[in-house]
Amino acid sequence: MIRLLLNTPKLLPSCVRGRMFGSDLGMFCFQCEQTRGGKFCTVPKGVCQKTPNVAALQDLLIEIGKRVATYSTLGAKMGYVNPTVDEWLLDAYFSTLTNVNFDPQRFEIFMQRGADALKEAREGYLSACKKANVTPETIANCNWQFRPGIEALAQEGRVYGIDKKKGDWNAVCVKELAQYGLKGGIAYLHHAMRLGYKDPKINAETARLLSDLRKDMNLDEALKSAMDVGEWNYKVIELLDKANTESYGKQEISVVRTTPVKGKCILVSGHDLRDLDEVLRQTEGRNINVYTHGEMLPCNAYPKLKKYKHLIGNYGGPWQRQKKDFEKFPGSILMTTNCLIPPSPSYAYRLFTHNSVGCPGSPHIAGEDMLPLIQAAEKEEGFLQDSPKKEITIGFARDTVLGLAPELIEGLKSKAIKHIFIIGGCDGFELGRNYYTDFAKQVPDDCLMLTMACGKYRFNMLDLGYVEIKGKRYPRVFDMGQCNDAYSGIQIAIALSKELQTPINELPLSFVLSWFEQKAVAILLTFLSFGVKNMLLGPSLPAFTPPDVLNVLSKKLGLRHISTPEADMQFLLNRNK
Repeated sequence: MIRLLLNTPKLLPSCVRGRMFGSDLGMFCFQCEQTRGGKFCTVPKGVCQKTPNVAALQDLLIEIGKRVATYSTLGAKMGYVNPTVDEWLLDAYFSTLTNVNFDPQRFEIFMQRGADALKEAREGYLSACKKANVTPETIANCNWQFRPGIEALAQEGRVYGIDKKKGDWNAVCVKELAQYGLKGGIAYLHHAMRLGYKDPKINAETARLLSDLRKDMNLDEALKSAMDVGEWNYKVIELLDKANTESYGKQEISVVRTTPVKGKCILVSGHDLRDLDEVLRQTEGRNINVYTHGEMLPCNAYPKLKKYKHLIGNYGGPWQRQKKDFEKFPGSILMTTNCLIPPSPSYAYRLFTHNSVGCPGSPHIAGEDMLPLIQAAEKEEGFLQDSPKKEITIGFARDTVLGLAPELIEGLKSKAIKHIFIIGGCDGFELGRNYYTDFAKQVPDDCLMLTMACGKYRFNMLDLGYVEIKGKRYPRVFDMGQCNDAYSGIQIAIALSKELQTPINELPLSFVLSWFEQKAVAILLTFLSFGVKNMLLGPSLPAFTPPDVLNVLSKKLGLRHISTPEADMQFLLNRNK
């Protein structure tokens, strides 16, 4: 049985929730793992530093997006598709993820564009109906008119906060679970779109899922919606995998420098491969070294990015250490996606945002011209000398691992490889995340570890030994890549299941996951929709998932909250005996 925390919101009638959590507190947000006290964030700011006004603007933008999605869904049924509307929907929703956009003025612009998108979607649907001689459906409360002014928009947005939702609190929270998964998957869809990869069918399904969230649902209906999101996200990360590999080649095993070298420098953080490519292309021949940061580390394994000699390596660690890393970095910085922490004034002027990212006090690059970023790097002193060389090995995405499949399968059959642990997900501030370091240290020598996302920084720099496969020596930690490379994890599990003729849940394969924000929610829902059982989740359980729902997931799929590394290791190694 899943171990329940005491941080889940009480199952109270909506009228009571409104008095407890309502507008008198200014905001109510529990979409990420860092929520204050493990419950929810209110005034004066969220733990992420989001203000009540920004929270309300995000709630309004989400509601506008659902209305746009409603007309887009109806239009699609009539054969009407509008790529401009689809693109706005991805941009807008991506901006509402945790640690993406803190700038109220940017949200006002998003909403002004949203009013246009809503008008286009509605008129396109009505025109398609007229052309087909079909009576349009009457949709209640689905129009919206933009009125400028941040305060007025924020006040309007407070009506749509989670604390104002009516109905069964279990169902309300599971709808939020589905919405958070959608937001995470939309971010991945945005990454693919940036590389020119779009799928009208996926866009239509995105709109349908968003539109459905406007409907009243009971608990069973909400749970089905969440599982539908998981299945949809699998298609999304499959598209993104195709976009990344066809654009930059299949990841290959690569040794990456993790210490700086002398010279002017630019640091690229976030997840967007296209942005890194633009920076590398536009800095070629300018004597500026480019470093990756956080989840951009796997970019050093793509052949068409590695070709740039001035892609020096990776600097710093996971996202939550960025204030320390960015402060010390003697060049300019580009934040391409989440996870941004509002910068200190000492470096805010040289931290540039792009795409859906925004923060007051930091310059924003609206197009693809990186000249302001480059000029800022040239003004800084750069690294004055080389640091002692340190390196790590990466590039174990699915193509690499599946290339080793015959040896891995033979190792599993002969018990030379006893177990494979997929240890991945988000990193964060909490001391409880030391669990993942301790767990990795306790993995027996005859077991392998596959890791992805920034959670790997908890142990990827440690010396955890090597394994010999067909006469070649590999690190025992296989770095699969970014969080979206959970797709690789699924493909590896499917391949092993097929070759060993064993159901996935009976393989000597275990998932130990850490979560933080909505991308991790999307990945979790994808695993759950595949029926993956006995996953461990931590460091805390989501505050937006009530005990009744956690009990259902525990009974049906064995989803467990992490306990101690020792107890969990014993459980995972013994569960298939």
